[in-house]
Amino acid sequence: MSASRAIDVPRALPAEVDVIVVGSGAAALTGAFAAANSGLCVLVLEKSSYLGGTCAYSGGAMWLPGNHILERDGVEDDVETGLTYFRATVGDRTPRDLQEAYVRTGPEMVAFLADEAGFLADKMSFPDYFEAPGRAKPTGRAIGPTPIPSARLGAALDVLRPTAAADKFGRDVARAELHGGQSLIAQLLLALDGCADVDIRIECPMDSLVYENGRVCGVRAGRAEIVARLGVIVAAGGYDADDARRRSLQGIAGGGAASTPVGINTGDALDAFTAVGADIDLLEEAWWAPGIVMPTGRATFLPIVQGGIFVGTDGRRFADESLPYDRLGHELLEQVHRLGADATFWWVFDSRDAGAPGICEPPLVLEEFTADSEWFHTAETVKELAGKLGIDADTLAATVERFNKGAADGRDDDFGRGIDDFGRFFGTGNGSNPALIPLEIGPFRAMRLVLSDLGTKGGARIGTDGEVLRPDGQPIPGLYAAGGSAASVAGHVYPGPGTPLGSGMVFAYRAAKAMARARGGARTPEVATR
Repeated sequence: MSASRAIDVPRALPAEVDVIVVGSGAAALTGAFAAANSGLCVLVLEKSSYLGGTCAYSGGAMWLPGNHILERDGVEDDVETGLTYFRATVGDRTPRDLQEAYVRTGPEMVAFLADEAGFLADKMSFPDYFEAPGRAKPTGRAIGPTPIPSARLGAALDVLRPTAAADKFGRDVARAELHGGQSLIAQLLLALDGCADVDIRIECPMDSLVYENGRVCGVRAGRAEIVARLGVIVAAGGYDADDARRRSLQGIAGGGAASTPVGINTGDALDAFTAVGADIDLLEEAWWAPGIVMPTGRATFLPIVQGGIFVGTDGRRFADESLPYDRLGHELLEQVHRLGADATFWWVFDSRDAGAPGICEPPLVLEEFTADSEWFHTAETVKELAGKLGIDADTLAATVERFNKGAADGRDDDFGRGIDDFGRFFGTGNGSNPALIPLEIGPFRAMRLVLSDLGTKGGARIGTDGEVLRPDGQPIPGLYAAGGSAASVAGHVYPGPGTPLGSGMVFAYRAAKAMARARGGARTPEVATR
């Protein structure tokens, strides 16, 4: 298959193709398949030794309202309701026509992948993230890839990026069956295998774009200069692994807290865009989330908090811990900006459960932590725990006491925990408010909490077909961006699960179809109203 050739003996790069795709995540491979399916000659360039990008770590959720999979699986949803919700949450931070292109194209792209690639997916039960008009209740409107046997990939399994648990934390993870983002990437690679003229390369970074006579006409990769007759789609992630840039642009420490592959997304795309005069936006933003520091010093992604409380070094809570992870991440970001990039936070919980009271990726294994280390502490009483954390004992004890009293009454008068449907959906308590569970059973524990993210949001500003724009709003001919390399259509917010993957895939799809139309023989993407 095409992906299998990526692990063959290195071959000379082609001198000329129709479309070059930079990156190999869900957006990149969707663009590559849409172009190849239209009869175009496609070259995929991947910087690292693995295919899949950050998507390979993910749950594979895609936020694409009104698609046929939701209808098949009994979810009442339509494009207009989804667009109402998206506009209500994003507002005017991104252009209205860009928002419409994303939401209205989603159903066509899903149908295209199902019909042309045999793509298998199912609804996911995961609520939208804001109480706003058009919110899908009670279980949201995300879809996710159906698990598939890894044997279908053959030798290409060796170049599919491992899960985060294996890749970042060294755990032994079986891959007899591929789930989530692993399945999504695998299904796209299998689709590309059926295309006539696709070349996929690993360990082949783009060094720069070739820009001549006011247009992008190819890329430089090592000693090679490859012509792209129709254009280049850059879907190569953001700059989440560039600590210096993140400290400068976002005011955060970095240091391995991002939940993305280590050392890969270093801002190469951003540098390439800047060199050809692209307009750049949203550099201050990311898909934020809480993270827990593991003994390796790297952070896990903590999307769901079901118990315990978050406190700073003052021993006080600062947010509703049951918020959707990006909203909770923004609360952490506010604290970081107020207290400094190196501020310390803790997740404090009791021993009611054997493990940590939340859903983490990869899952937390308490036995991996050394007690009273830099990242984890345990004590028989709250006051003793406070002493180990360097927090005033009376303050932390008062914070826990106040929280426990509210939990008993089913109320959080400080931050409203459990008011929103999201917190209640994942709550595990048996009282009147399932999101509130008192901290009563020793020993008490604390894990180091950090601001993490699923990647940065800043990149090239794009038009409705993913075309990269100049500061004057005019497109740079021959250049397209999608995924983490494009400024997100969602602006400052994260409307629902799967917005990063769903939007990235849509704009890469639209970019490929635009180039196919320029060549002749492809129809304009439909805008659904169902």
